[in-house]
Amino acid sequence: MSFAPPPADMSFVAAYPPEERVLGCLLGGAIGTALGMPVEGLSLAEIRQRYGATGLTDYVDGRAPAGSISGDAQLMLLTAQALVQSSVRARSRGIGGATGGLLQMAYLSWLQGQGETIPDQGWLSGGWLTSEPAITARRSPGRTLVAALRKAAERRKPGWPLGTVDEPINDSKGCGGVTRTAPCGFGTPTARAAFLVGRDAAALTHGHPSGHLPGGVLAATVWGLVRGQALPDALAVARGELAVQPGHEETTRALDAAMALVAEGEPTPEKVESLGAGWTGEEALAIGVYAAFAAERWTQPNGPGGLGLLVAVNHSGDSDSTAMICGNLLGAGHGPEAFPRPWRDRLEAADAVRRLAADCALEFGPAPPADAGTGGAPPLPWTSRYPEG
Repeated sequence: MSFAPPPADMSFVAAYPPEERVLGCLLGGAIGTALGMPVEGLSLAEIRQRYGATGLTDYVDGRAPAGSISGDAQLMLLTAQALVQSSVRARSRGIGGATGGLLQMAYLSWLQGQGETIPDQGWLSGGWLTSEPAITARRSPGRTLVAALRKAAERRKPGWPLGTVDEPINDSKGCGGVTRTAPCGFGTPTARAAFLVGRDAAALTHGHPSGHLPGGVLAATVWGLVRGQALPDALAVARGELAVQPGHEETTRALDAAMALVAEGEPTPEKVESLGAGWTGEEALAIGVYAAFAAERWTQPNGPGGLGLLVAVNHSGDSDSTAMICGNLLGAGHGPEAFPRPWRDRLEAADAVRRLAADCALEFGPAPPADAGTGGAPPLPWTSRYPEG
């Protein structure tokens, strides 16, 4: 199946992401994991047995209290913080190139916060978000992720990325790479740049193309959505970037299957399950994309996020990862109002997410914090909040 070509006229795309779209993207991803985490790994039959014929419809208690965010959401938020730190560093020093190292430091800091013992790394990037209890709460970190970060930690060079596209850290195509990459679409100047940053962020821990290329697709799609593109146009641009990447075929086929299902009418759990279980990067992306498109076509009175996230969680498999991607997309496209207010109000770390979204929009906006007469260098309070090394 062919996908729609990118829009011929891209001049309408805004240069900077508004705070409302950034907030929607981060909130949507976090809400998705809070909904899906208690049913992650359950079969559809088990979900229906526990919660009724329509499946899960609200936050429920699981391994953590209702409304708690997952480890994937923690890493998504830390990714956003590291990207702000990278931008602050570039403005302070007049040079870039530190993004991969700051991301790896953020993930190593998270690993320590999860109670894992790793060799002393000297200085890790820190930042205000790491002091939030919801970010350090242990939430069943994935084995692939932990193994990759342990391998990086053994070198005691946290600022030097170990896992790259050219030198893969492993051959994993698990979904733990793509789920954290949505913020990579906030501050980059082009969709292509967003794709590459998202791809490389996922490749830090997931070496198979189907583990890191979906990260590029998600980041590039978010790039367009937060700047005002419609979902079909934003995804078309992202798929254009995917098509030139080595090893894209599996991710391309998964997205083709998702779009074919969108054309088949109202969403059902059985249709979702035909795309896989979501444990791998390309399956999680396909299910998240399908649920987001389905929600925009069949939206209910409680908003597209109300339908989309329930489509994304009610299936056999990795419900929190698939719902996270769907939430990122719908929030980036529609803002926080896409999701029912009770979900927003009862979300763990909601206040921290709002503060982080405001900071992202400020740093990546037209007038980031700067001292007068310094040529744009960030002020001390801002560099203290986002230390850049």
